Amino acid sequence: MTGPVTALIRRVAPRPRIGLSPEAAAVLSAMPMPVVVLDEADRFRYANPAAELFLQLSAVSLGQLTLGDLLPEDSRLAALVRQVRTLGAPVSDHDLLLESPRLHRQDVSVQGATLPEMPGAVVLTLQDGSTAHKLDRQLNFRGAARGASAMAEVLAHEVKNPLSGIRGAAQLLEQSASEADRELCTLIQDEADRIRDLVERMDMFSERPIERTPLNIHEVLGHVRRVSGTGFAAHLRVVEDYDPSLPPVLGNRDLLVQVLLNLVKNAAEAVDSIEGEIVLSTAYRHGVRIAIPGSNERVHLPLEVCVRDNGPGIPEEVRATLFEPFVTTKRGGQGLGLALVAKLVGDLGALIECDSRPGRTIFRLSLPIPPAERPAAGPAQPPRTRSAS
Repeated sequence: MTGPVTALIRRVAPRPRIGLSPEAAAVLSAMPMPVVVLDEADRFRYANPAAELFLQLSAVSLGQLTLGDLLPEDSRLAALVRQVRTLGAPVSDHDLLLESPRLHRQDVSVQGATLPEMPGAVVLTLQDGSTAHKLDRQLNFRGAARGASAMAEVLAHEVKNPLSGIRGAAQLLEQSASEADRELCTLIQDEADRIRDLVERMDMFSERPIERTPLNIHEVLGHVRRVSGTGFAAHLRVVEDYDPSLPPVLGNRDLLVQVLLNLVKNAAEAVDSIEGEIVLSTAYRHGVRIAIPGSNERVHLPLEVCVRDNGPGIPEEVRATLFEPFVTTKRGGQGLGLALVAKLVGDLGALIECDSRPGRTIFRLSLPIPPAERPAAGPAQPPRTRSAS
C-alpha cells in the first residue's frame, strides 16, 4: 500500500474536502484489498467495494461516519492513524481486533500512509489476517493426513502379514483346544480381524491421483441429502439453504460425496434425536487465493458449502487437533472420519474450517471453481431454496 497505491493517490488526490478523482476511484475500486481514506477529522472520504464488503457498510453509509463512530477512540487502529499523522510516514500493524457494536473483525493487518496533498488525511489498507491462519491450519491438516498415509503404508507392510500368521495359528490351535481355550482362540481371531479392518481403513489415506471436473454442487448435495435421509439422518430435521446463482465447482464427485457424507454423519451423531437440526447451505464468497506449491498458479476458493448442526459443540481441548488421526470425542470412535475429510479436502485443492460453540457447530468448505467461470454464471438450480424435512 505504501508503494504504487499511495503514489497513485498522491498524484491524483484532490484538495481536502473533495472526493477522489474518477481515475483514482476507478483504480482503487478494482483493487482486491479494502482501501479507505480518512480526512483530517477521521471522516471516511472514500471506500472501495472491497472495503464496503470488509466493513459491512456501503460507501454512502461510511461517508456519514467517522472512525470514532465505528471503533472506540482507544482502539489500536485509531492509535495507528494518529501515529501516521505524527510521524508523517507509513505505519503497519498486525493481528488487530476491530470490535464494536457495528463491527467485528479479528486478526486484521493494517497499513496506513499520509497524503501530502490532503493535510491530515490517511489512507488505510485492511487485510483479513485470519486467511493466513486458515492456510496455516490447512497445511497442518494436510501434514497430519500425510502422516496417516505414511502410517497406513507401514501398517500394510509390517502388520498385515504377521497378523495373518497370528490368525492362522489361532485357527489351528482352536481345533485341538479345550472349550475354555477355544474361547481364547476365537478372541485372538476376532482381535486380529479388528486390527486388519483398521489397517484397511487407514489405506484410504494413501496418495492417489484424482481427476477434477466442473460439477453442480447442488446435485452433489442432493445425493448426500438422499443418502443421509434414508440412513443415519432419517430421524433429524434437515434444512437446505442454497444460493441458486452459484457457478460449477471444480472437484471430484465421489470425493465430494465422501467428504459431505462424513460431515453430515458427524453432525447427525452430535445432535439430539428430538430437537436436532442440520442445515446444509451454499454461498459465493470472495474467498482467498492460495499459491500451489511448486508453481506460480494461484487458486481461487470462492464457493462455500456449510454443514451446521445445533448439537452441544466440540470441546475446546480437541478443536486444534480435530482433523488429526485418532482424535475423537465419540465413545468407541476411532477418530479417522475427520482426518480422512481433511486429506480429501487437500486432494481437492480446497480448504476446510470448523467453528464451534454450544448449540452451533459449522464446518465450512471453501471450494475452487473452473478457471473460465465467473460469479455471474447461470443458476445451478431454481430460485433460492430453503426447505426442511
